[in-house]
Amino acid sequence: MSLLVSLLAAVVVFIAGWAVIKRYPTVIVLFAAGLIMIGLAILFGADSILPKNAKTTGLIWFDAIDIIRLAAIKQVAGIGMIIMVAGGFAKYMETIGASGALVHACISPLKALHSPYIVLGLCYLVGAAMVPVVPSHGGMAMLLLTTMYPILLNLGVSKAGAAAAIFCSGTIGMGPGTGTALYAAKIADIEPIVYFVHYQLPFGYSAIQLNTVTALLLSWVIGVIVELIRVRNVKQVFQDAMAMIKGMGSLFSTIVALIIAAEVFATGIKLCGLITLLLDGANAGGLGITGMSAVLSGLIAVVSFLTGSGVGALTSLGSIATDVANGLGGNVTQLISSMQFTAGLARGISPVAGATIVVAAAAGVSPIAIVRRTAIPMAGAWIVMMIGNYLLLN
Repeated sequence: MSLLVSLLAAVVVFIAGWAVIKRYPTVIVLFAAGLIMIGLAILFGADSILPKNAKTTGLIWFDAIDIIRLAAIKQVAGIGMIIMVAGGFAKYMETIGASGALVHACISPLKALHSPYIVLGLCYLVGAAMVPVVPSHGGMAMLLLTTMYPILLNLGVSKAGAAAAIFCSGTIGMGPGTGTALYAAKIADIEPIVYFVHYQLPFGYSAIQLNTVTALLLSWVIGVIVELIRVRNVKQVFQDAMAMIKGMGSLFSTIVALIIAAEVFATGIKLCGLITLLLDGANAGGLGITGMSAVLSGLIAVVSFLTGSGVGALTSLGSIATDVANGLGGNVTQLISSMQFTAGLARGISPVAGATIVVAAAAGVSPIAIVRRTAIPMAGAWIVMMIGNYLLLN
């Protein structure tokens, strides 16, 4: 593929990034940009654009559209099912009140403390620890607003300070059920639970072989059985159990569609030789996997900050992580995990993130007042994360 088509593809990527920042629908932007780049590859002489072993339609321009179908089949059968089940289970836990009860139980001991700074720090730690159970950033923020926020105010913490601590608690995205962690695990080609235990926690057990979907479905069944014993109302328990199915459906129309679009986008980037151009530039500049990790994480930070979406930022750029890591002889998990954490941390300083706006409105302060208090902690966390990522995965 010629240098010209790679440069044209770079322009398309730049325009797509601009469109995402301007809040055009991310799914449609990625689909459109991907198809444009695939079209460029065809115009510049590509004779085969389908994945290996895929059957052609007989006309290469029809093959370009068929890439969407193939991407959907691949993603729905893999990461798509995991995301839907994880989201459905989180919705079920919320419906039966289990998520709220767990947060209340963790927060209750804090009421006995009288130091506002200690409670403020513990508030963040409790929220961060609950992310694997309540993977929704907005959902966690609302739980803490109703439970922890009044305690902080009574201790003399300012509204903006309390709101900032609550907002920060769900930014990192640790846990096998968060959207960015699920996508990172897919790129690293490992089970989300394995990714969480072995690569997100400080100490992990690498021999875990648990299937995430099976574990979540089993937990759902156990939850329904326990509710039947506790509530003793079969109709009500079955109605609550439907929250699992409804939650799965709602995530398909958002995150799963985004991942399918990202797959098409990544295909266009590969066909136009943009990854090869990127790797050549990295080698010429003496950048190894650590240097490229910093560069790609920086790009994700900009997109996440400007759009307020960690998932959108990660899926836009994370799809090239495998090829970049392989091209530089590096560890794909090192690369994608740094990108995943960056997406969450950068969202933590975005004044346009959904959770920022919700928390600011509930606390009666401006989003900027919250961001001013989260910027330094998030920047410090990013530096520590990059150093830790390098030390642990090298």
